[in-house]
Amino acid sequence: MEFITLKNKDKFGLVEGVLLYPLKVNKDKSGILVETLRTDWKEIYGKDREFTMQYFSVTDPGVARDEDVWHFHPTIQEDRFLVAYGEVITAVADNRDDSKTNGLLNLFRMSANNDPYILLIPKRTLHGFMVVSKTPAILLNFPTALYNPKEEGRIPYQEAQIKFPDGSLFTWEGVRKGFRRLHDKD
Repeated sequence: MEFITLKNKDKFGLVEGVLLYPLKVNKDKSGILVETLRTDWKEIYGKDREFTMQYFSVTDPGVARDEDVWHFHPTIQEDRFLVAYGEVITAVADNRDDSKTNGLLNLFRMSANNDPYILLIPKRTLHGFMVVSKTPAILLNFPTALYNPKEEGRIPYQEAQIKFPDGSLFTWEGVRKGFRRLHDKD
């Protein structure tokens, strides 16, 4: 199983509308400073992608948010994920009938310490994340719309029928196994 990072993203087909935006780490003797969202980053900010709110979540090692269901925003909201501490795998799957990448699953390896980036997750795509670091992870989100329960959809994995490249049904347990195999090689 391969995971997409900022360094290897060009060798993968990405879900239509997904964008990885590199972040600059400014480091000196007092620590680091990373700008996380700017109005002059036109690829991920601008008309229909204005700033509306920001929140963060803290998730323990090995935990997947929504272990058995995909999360999606049915009409207007796009998410902009950024890992501020720890490491996560973010899954984005395309089940949009009108998309050129319908059926494609992307697994993004996101780290606060190793080539951080902000990940734009298009509306109507299925997504979720799981912590793979040995410490809790802090994930920031800069959604393009204020919280609205009508924009918070869930669909069970069995119903969505998103598959890994080997043809097996997507589960976080499958990601865990793939990540462990990758770590065993290191």
